Amino acid sequence: MELKVILDFACHTCAGPVKVTLMCTGQKLALQQAIVAEVSVPCPHCGRVNRLKFDPSGNLHGVAPGRNPPRLAEFSRN
Repeated sequence: MELKVILDFACHTCAGPVKVTLMCTGQKLALQQAIVAEVSVPCPHCGRVNRLKFDPSGNLHGVAPGRNPPRLAEFSRN
């Protein structure tokens, strides 16, 4: 089963508006159980990562700060 979910939310860090379209797939979508999924989405305004909890019907259960990917070390040209 496949389901397209559109979420609108404010960035946890800068409060900028963010809209994301997600494609949810899997057998659990066909079950009559409450499902809560989690995804990390970077903010297009400040670049910080937001961790979203949502259900397949498009209800947003929470926006929390996510972990940004680790930065790679840059070599010095000394």
